[in-house]
Amino acid sequence: MKIGAVSKASGVSQRMIRHYEAIGLIATPARRDSGYRDYSEADAHRLRFIANARDLGFPIGEIRSLLGLWSDAGRASSEVKAIALARAEDLKHKAEALDAMRRTLMDLAVRCHGDDRPDCPIIERIAGGLA
Repeated sequence: MKIGAVSKASGVSQRMIRHYEAIGLIATPARRDSGYRDYSEADAHRLRFIANARDLGFPIGEIRSLLGLWSDAGRASSEVKAIALARAEDLKHKAEALDAMRRTLMDLAVRCHGDDRPDCPIIERIAGGLA
């Protein structure tokens, strides 16, 4: 199938498919006589795997590891679990950081009068003040 068809089948944009080829997450497909890339159903399946992993927050390096484990019938599920637990822990820390940022912004917004005066604790904080 051509790149447009594999894009539709996998839910991955053509630009990202080319990127994944360039960084080696998927093999560069054979070319037809017309010069078009010729993707297989297996390529579409691999792209869906990559997209699902990205949706779960895995970075490229970990996706590369997961792809290797996926293709290894003799893999130990403990390896996969360790990667998933590490990613979950990282996401927990990021969520905590985002929540702290949200609380700070909400506090600053409550303290801002939001009127015609130039005084604004939001701007003061961003500018490096103690607001």
